[in-house]
Amino acid sequence: MRNDTATASAVLALTGGPANVRHVTHCLTRLRLTVADPAAVDEESLRALPGVLGVIGAGTPSLQVVLGPGVVDAVTAEVERQLAAGAGAGGVRAGKDAVETDRGSHPSRTGPPRKGPLAASLRRIANVFVPLIPALIGCGILAGVNGLLTNAGLLPGLTPALAAIASGFMALIAVFVGYRTAQEFGGTPVLGGAVAAVIVHPGVAKVTAFGVHLSPGQGGVLGALAAALLATRIEKWCRGRLPGALDVLLTPTVTVLVAGLATLYGLMYAAGAVATAIGTGANWLLTTTGAFAGLILGGLFLPLVMLGLHQALIPIHTTLIEQQGYTVLLPLLAMAGAGQVGGALAVYVRLRHDTTLRATIRSALPAGLLGVGEPLIYGVSLPLGRPFVTACVGGAAGGGFVGLFAMLGEKVGATAIGPSGWALFPLLTGNQGPAPAIAIYAGGLLTAYAVGFAATLALGFPRGTARDTTPPVTDPTRAGSA
Repeated sequence: MRNDTATASAVLALTGGPANVRHVTHCLTRLRLTVADPAAVDEESLRALPGVLGVIGAGTPSLQVVLGPGVVDAVTAEVERQLAAGAGAGGVRAGKDAVETDRGSHPSRTGPPRKGPLAASLRRIANVFVPLIPALIGCGILAGVNGLLTNAGLLPGLTPALAAIASGFMALIAVFVGYRTAQEFGGTPVLGGAVAAVIVHPGVAKVTAFGVHLSPGQGGVLGALAAALLATRIEKWCRGRLPGALDVLLTPTVTVLVAGLATLYGLMYAAGAVATAIGTGANWLLTTTGAFAGLILGGLFLPLVMLGLHQALIPIHTTLIEQQGYTVLLPLLAMAGAGQVGGALAVYVRLRHDTTLRATIRSALPAGLLGVGEPLIYGVSLPLGRPFVTACVGGAAGGGFVGLFAMLGEKVGATAIGPSGWALFPLLTGNQGPAPAIAIYAGGLLTAYAVGFAATLALGFPRGTARDTTPPVTDPTRAGSA
């Protein structure tokens, strides 16, 4: 039986104790810890901990412990509870920092990156958007349901209400992005939200920049991100120069005024141009090189997931959803997880006597079918080595299948981001409607399953590996690469 309290206690102990933990958060599958002293983390023991599927970022302040969906929520809550209890007892100052998120100015927010400044910047931008994913999923599903009801002529009295509920978050997403950006980069969250709110205010239609009238929402989430970053820089500059009495009055005023004017007379126009370029580029890519683009995107997405950089694509997805009503990139990228499922099934068939590994596959497969790939990556394919590569081949084949239809004029898109695999079906639509999009996406999944299975069965094991005599792998998260 799962014991989240024991897991949380063990994770804290193996990461240097509560005093070493500066910040705690999580995504769909990973417990994310910022530690003061990376050398205090016992990586080997952490990897061997029951329930831990993988460890990313060991040796750096940004540590990720892969626990899987569902488990990570409960363990994170327990870690935060234990840290708060330690802080309340007066013995652990770091515990207070770990659960303090209002200002976000503690040292964990600015720790050195794992793979250089670019990777660190991408990871922090991803941190801005990850907490918004539940709302994007919920509103996206409601938008899909509302579309089906509207097309079928059902419940006409309810569809306007559903439309309002589904659209409300997207109409104000710039405010949430501004709030989260300031929070992540060490500013006052509400000031970031206040500056970003300028972007969606109807009054901007009366403002002229570069000879053209602005439009409410112009620049979208990219403009909100830039506006809140600028506001955070201005706020920090003011706080370092104004005495306490003036700081309370002048810092918020100067921050909102200067950042707001810069947003209206520069950032909105520039971000709008970038957003338009993203939409145009995505359409051109699929229309002109769809099959090749699908091969590349579907084949390379698993390494991005492995490195934790896939969340940095969220601003691009969100921009496409704002512009076109759906993102054409997510269905292509989702094929990577399908290739992983096919590869895992081949491992299950080939290594029949490895009961431990087969048990791992059985437990991780449902999550993999729903598009959560980390349990299969860290529990199965990556430790074995070759199956990870052959799973990427399956993802490339599925991406090429979906991309080919885009070249033929049948685009497949998702109205929201977050889920993939089978969980993406309720969110699918396209330029020809949901029915063709669902059929093409299903064909892509089947292609990725089949190619991932076949490639792994043929090439995923060292020559001479027997089906029925392979010795068991006692710890699949630490098995050597083939």
